[in-house]
Amino acid sequence: MSKPVVAIVGRPNVGKSTLFNRIAGGLVAIVEDTPGVTRDRLYRDSEWLGRKFALIDTGGIEFKDAGTPIAVQMRRQAEIAMEEADVILFVVDANVPPTPDEEQIARILRKFSKPVILVANKVESFKQAEGQLYEFLRLGLGEAFPVSAVHGLNTGDLLELTAANFPEESSEDESPDVIRISVIGRPNVGKSSLVNKLLGKNRVIVSEFPGTTRDAIDTPFIWEGKHYILIDTAGMRRKGRIEELTEQYSVVRTLRAGDRSDVALVLIDAVDGVTEQDKRIAGYAHEAGKGIVLAVNKWDLIPKDDKTINKFEISIREELAFMQYAPTMFISALTGQRVGKIMDLVDFAAEQNATRVATSTLNALLREWVHLNPPPSDKGRRLKVRYLTQVSVKPPTFIFFVNDPELMHFSYKRYLENQLRKHFGFEGTPIRFILRQKDEDER
Repeated sequence: MSKPVVAIVGRPNVGKSTLFNRIAGGLVAIVEDTPGVTRDRLYRDSEWLGRKFALIDTGGIEFKDAGTPIAVQMRRQAEIAMEEADVILFVVDANVPPTPDEEQIARILRKFSKPVILVANKVESFKQAEGQLYEFLRLGLGEAFPVSAVHGLNTGDLLELTAANFPEESSEDESPDVIRISVIGRPNVGKSSLVNKLLGKNRVIVSEFPGTTRDAIDTPFIWEGKHYILIDTAGMRRKGRIEELTEQYSVVRTLRAGDRSDVALVLIDAVDGVTEQDKRIAGYAHEAGKGIVLAVNKWDLIPKDDKTINKFEISIREELAFMQYAPTMFISALTGQRVGKIMDLVDFAAEQNATRVATSTLNALLREWVHLNPPPSDKGRRLKVRYLTQVSVKPPTFIFFVNDPELMHFSYKRYLENQLRKHFGFEGTPIRFILRQKDEDER
């Protein structure tokens, strides 16, 4: 089951990003006093009392100058987040009576059959705020929940209330042998065309207009005797939204599809090359710890010589430097060129993502790695890597017991990762490191 999604919405400058940062535990969103500074939705994986969830921050919703492109995009981004969220946090400024924009937002929210928590932010004194909060009853969303995101007051209770509204956890019905594949990419890179080619029929409507994909569709299928489920962020839109900007992309749907998959097929347009949006989308799959295959689509449109693939490969590796481990396939979903070979890479990435290595094998090699390249020292103190064990798969996760985690320089961490990949592969999958302090006299 995918993690619950919590969307934070509201008009500009009410403290949405501050609340997002407070819950997420870090300065992730840009926080300024200037209204409208948050342009795109941001997300962060969060956790409360053992329950993981995805937290979405949105740009401010306002209806003044509603026809400007940026206002339309920001409002639509927030609407998508509201549509996909399991719980919505509607943030208002406790010190400002409900505005016409907030009344209009409340009318939109009342149409959704999902939990909406009205959050009154910027409360300095809960006792003094009681009178102010009564004004928000006219929004028709129940009593306002007072918090101070800046100071963290009452945010724990807010999280408890939020988690109480999460849908119940359920186990997947599919066999563990079934590989779940998500197809992700920015608009118009050929996701639906690839799905149709893999399924061998027009299961998904393909449009020449960017962004006609709306809903995630799960389609079981069999390929060479093996069972798969294709999670495609596909389906003809039900509302006339063709005017949306090409670069608009649903973070929520990418998160949901990626979270439920074993392997993410990340599509890149060969004509456009790797864009900033491609980097963000690939980053979601990387951070989710899924097996990953990069598919460069529309390869039939590229003029070629004997060096073309090599040049593209180098360019992709430079642009997606954080994803050196991902195998790449150059395809044409339109003609079917190399589409069949993608499934071999999917199987391979799923296998690598679930690989486990015995602790005894790891530590025998660790001694060799440390001997060949001793850890660096910092201000007279040398890092000592005492023990290594793998604690989980999907993605492969390792705990390194060291004398002081602060002494682990990123370059030595990269060296250890390279050694793990050299000896055990782990191609097509990210790997995770956890550093734990272990003193010399500990047993």
